Amino acid sequence: MKITTIGLDIAKRFFHVVCCNDQGRLVSKKMLSRAQVLTFFQNHPSCLVALEACATSHYWAREIQKCGHKVKLIPPQHVKAFLIGNKNDYNDALAIAVAAKQHHIKSVGIKSIEQQDNQAQHKARELAVRQRTALCNQIRGLIAEYGIILNQGVNNIRKNIPLMLDDETKPLSGAFKTILRQLQVQLNALDTCIEAYGKLIVETVKTNDICQRVQTIPGFGPMVSSAYFNEVGNGSNYQRGRDVSASLGIVPRQHSSGGKDTLLGISKRGNSYLRCLLIQGAKAVVSRANTKNDKLSQWINRLVQTRGHNRACVAYANKMARMAWAITVSGEEYSPV
Repeated sequence: MKITTIGLDIAKRFFHVVCCNDQGRLVSKKMLSRAQVLTFFQNHPSCLVALEACATSHYWAREIQKCGHKVKLIPPQHVKAFLIGNKNDYNDALAIAVAAKQHHIKSVGIKSIEQQDNQAQHKARELAVRQRTALCNQIRGLIAEYGIILNQGVNNIRKNIPLMLDDETKPLSGAFKTILRQLQVQLNALDTCIEAYGKLIVETVKTNDICQRVQTIPGFGPMVSSAYFNEVGNGSNYQRGRDVSASLGIVPRQHSSGGKDTLLGISKRGNSYLRCLLIQGAKAVVSRANTKNDKLSQWINRLVQTRGHNRACVAYANKMARMAWAITVSGEEYSPV
């Protein structure tokens, strides 16, 4: 029987393959070691190979594509619905194969090496920011035990640590000051790290044509355009701009029944990091719209008056995502109306 679909359950060492025919019936299944995976697909006739969109899936998708197969990455939450019986690796692979044949399930775009390089920069910077926040909270907590309460904020802590180390009137022991100096060194190192990652992102954006064109849209800077490219790429995985904004969770959540449409707050699905950056960029534009008189600013000002500042920010973030997709696929730059 001709095999048309292969479900592949990936792991670190042992991979499980399920082969199905055009009617969805199971033809064969087998377990492969990591070294055997590419050899198996190189020797197999071209077909649809489905993987779950999880860790290392983009790497394997690219490598399997090189073997001449069509590859689909299925979101894990959609695979779960097709799992029948007990959970094991073969049943997982079969559920992936069945989910891949459902036309209403949208697949995840396969990231290029360039996208993954850019994403690594953002992930490393995001990690350093989280570590700095945790360190600042730790410093505030330790100092509070000596009766000194510091206000929140990294800048406030940077400013106050040297003052406390030099002030002999503060109730800090010599042993604690030694610890505080070491924590100050850690804080400075994280600041240097974050600054270096930021400069690296800016330099990378300068050589990326899509990021350069997207930055012509008000609200897009190097950070936002780079994160957008990491998620959307060349936009070929989306049919329209509305699909991009929906995938990022900046559209209303729907709960309709009986012919009555009910729209709630935004769905907050998808990439929360990019959604956060888009809304931050939108806030910068909305806060300055009242000083301008172009059509975009007039639209924003009307929204602020009728719906409030925060809703206007989210609405413009939605528009930013849609405009960015249009610019990405058209090869043009933003042109104010």
